[in-house]
Amino acid sequence: MTAMSQARQPVQTEGKFSTTPVKGATTIFQGALVVAEAGLAVPGKTALNLIVLGVADQGVANAGADGAKKVTTERGTFKFLNLPADAILAGDVGKDCYLVDDQTVAKTNGANTRSAAGKIINVDNDGVFVRVGY
Repeated sequence: MTAMSQARQPVQTEGKFSTTPVKGATTIFQGALVVAEAGLAVPGKTALNLIVLGVADQGVANAGADGAKKVTTERGTFKFLNLPADAILAGDVGKDCYLVDDQTVAKTNGANTRSAAGKIINVDNDGVFVRVGY
């Protein structure tokens, strides 16, 4: 690829939604926190080195091979459950929180067992608002 030698019309996308191939034998529910594991979409879970893609726009059941189906995810600020045993508090706003499963986040990385979920935006009595997506 060479550098530009003349003007070009840039192609733009809003960047709020993306589509990712789903791992085989995997079900992702609508509204689930979705992560990339080895380049394939799976529901959020406790594990290291996961990349949060966002929240599933629709549910997907991939009974086939890796990539046989795709999931559309949305980046933004969404409400998740707060893990009582490792609860996020109002004083944690602005900090990272960590994945527990596809609907739950925690305050800490669980002794280096959890991947970052996103930034804590707000905390209320029944959940945590987290900004998710790369």
